[in-house]
Amino acid sequence: MAQLRIALAQVNATVGDLAGNAGLVLDQARQAREAGAHVVVLPEMVLTGYPVEDLAPRESFARASREALGELAGRLGDQGCGDLAVVVGHLDRDEAGPRNAVAVLHGGKVVATQYKHHLPNYGVFDERRNFVPGDTLDIVRVHGVDVGLVICEDIWQEGGPIAALGEAGVDLVVSPNASPYERAKDDARLPLVARRAAEAGAPLVYVNLVGGQDDLVFDGDSMVVDAAGNLLARAPQFVEHLMVVDLETTARRATTAGRVGGFTVTRRVLDDQPLPAYEPAPAPIAGEPLDELAEMWAALVLGLRDYVRKNGFASVVLGLSGGIDSAVCAALAVDAIGAGNVHGVSMPSVYSSDHSRSDALDLAQRTGLHYEVQPIAEMVSVFTGQLGLTGLAEENVQARCRGVTLMGLSNQHGHLVLATGNKTELAVGYSTIYGDAVGGFAPIKDVPKTLVWELARWRNAQGDAPIPEASITKPPSAELRPDQLDTDSLPDYELLDQVLDDYVEGDLGYQALLAAGFAPELVDRVLRMVDAAEYKRRQYPPGTKISFRAFGRDRRLPITSAWREGK
Repeated sequence: MAQLRIALAQVNATVGDLAGNAGLVLDQARQAREAGAHVVVLPEMVLTGYPVEDLAPRESFARASREALGELAGRLGDQGCGDLAVVVGHLDRDEAGPRNAVAVLHGGKVVATQYKHHLPNYGVFDERRNFVPGDTLDIVRVHGVDVGLVICEDIWQEGGPIAALGEAGVDLVVSPNASPYERAKDDARLPLVARRAAEAGAPLVYVNLVGGQDDLVFDGDSMVVDAAGNLLARAPQFVEHLMVVDLETTARRATTAGRVGGFTVTRRVLDDQPLPAYEPAPAPIAGEPLDELAEMWAALVLGLRDYVRKNGFASVVLGLSGGIDSAVCAALAVDAIGAGNVHGVSMPSVYSSDHSRSDALDLAQRTGLHYEVQPIAEMVSVFTGQLGLTGLAEENVQARCRGVTLMGLSNQHGHLVLATGNKTELAVGYSTIYGDAVGGFAPIKDVPKTLVWELARWRNAQGDAPIPEASITKPPSAELRPDQLDTDSLPDYELLDQVLDDYVEGDLGYQALLAAGFAPELVDRVLRMVDAAEYKRRQYPPGTKISFRAFGRDRRLPITSAWREGK
């Protein structure tokens, strides 16, 4: 048996910030060395951030990534971390094209490079567009332990690199990942990692990215399992974390190289001698993931915080209608960036109820955010009077006056405008372009209406209750005409969300929806609204993805289309 102390560095990288990301690696390496680690593993493409999308084929970016990697190796050596084996994800490029790569840095040099083999091309991923797959495997011997490298999707697919490593013989597998969060994904990870450890016949170290990047959020949830698939340690979700784990491995000293399972296997020796026996550090507690509502709230908070921070904003502004959507968005913003950086604006029209104004004020007082009132009645009167607008056109002018007000405050004070619409409204087009759809980010874009209520109740149960009870319990209304309710235009939200879940998430067609028990007139109505609203969704701000199939990256349909689901 051989011992090895592994540090899992779960960090929050920023796409394109090569210097900042290199600094993260250096900081984590220093901490790992102070903790007595022999190997430190960082996430997939940590040096460049992930996903880099069409930056990948840009030669100047790939060249900068390679240069940053070489400089990082030297700096690690200069700062006393040269004896560490540092596993760093980065963008590489060779004669075949751009590569999603992992390098092992040791002794001030790049001593091994592994390319990703399985390139995901589903959901939010377009890696076949951006990368060339690898067919080589570098196995690195560290203190007598043979360590194999696989990258993210290479453990999500059966066979391939993991099977080849098992055939060639390794004592340990490390897997840098950039695996975005979605509901219940953490439930799938542990069984997956356990299966791959069994397939390789070795312990597996899974290290995941954390942080928000545009509409994606990464939840960390890094873990270590033994060769039998037993969980040894698990890092917390949604926070940066360095987890140090002592492992005992078989140290089989395998020698198989050359072509194995369709891969060219190369063995590289950093140190052939096992470490002298030492007393293992106390094992980290193998924590449990957050419960479902807690992890969704944490995902939405982190996604919003990083979008604001990484795009150079210091504050946000949003409309406060007194309703549930704006209240939840405000509570998320306060949790994300602090009440002092959140500006809420009540914009009453002639149709706004007294309770809408009082509920908005109540929210502001509960959270401590900045609050102001900007009436829009006179603005609306000028538009409708000059243009002769009535009916729906008059209703939409109200929403657009509010949008102009928020954008004006944004321009004047540098706030990021938050759009407060939810996934249900976005699905059926229940929003106004250039009105409530304006903004730079939409925190609950991927949250169905019924889930908005659940999250509000969950958040209020945490102690400080930022959301007024009236905002949760009153019937939702856009208040753009007298006595208006959402149910005047939409089916009941409980029923509507059930249909949308099957049509959007499940991709069921008309007949399948009828077979699921929905009434034909309901299916006709909902599908007609969803299909007609694609042009609105294309113009909506980005927002954090938490579902299996979010609008935008996941669900991509043509705007102009004569196809309609029908009988």
